[in-house]
Amino acid sequence: MDKVKSYRDLQVWQRAVDLAVHIYRITESFPKTEIYALTNQMRRAAVSIASNIAEGYGRSEPELARYLAMARGSLAELETQAEIAKRIEYFSTKDHAELTEEFNILGRQLNVFRQRVNQPPAASR
Repeated sequence: MDKVKSYRDLQVWQRAVDLAVHIYRITESFPKTEIYALTNQMRRAAVSIASNIAEGYGRSEPELARYLAMARGSLAELETQAEIAKRIEYFSTKDHAELTEEFNILGRQLNVFRQRVNQPPAASR
């Protein structure tokens, strides 16, 4: 495995950025009346995921764990907003299923990363 030199090297951050770009694209088709409502909320939540990973990476390990928890919270917020968008038929069930799969993968990555950060360092031999 390559050494991580920056948050940009983290797969979880890369996936979060890809998700944010996807959310921007998918919300372009939302009604213009939603620009300051659901569209904006979904975009902000999506951007918040990657931003919290990056900000936490630049801090101490306990703070990184806290920022990863905030990223996970933003992901849950985005999942809820996507469910609302599906129910009011702003995108298809197929699009929602694809997003849900992305949410699940990213959620697992965030959880694993947070668990690793929270693990005590191995004792020296």
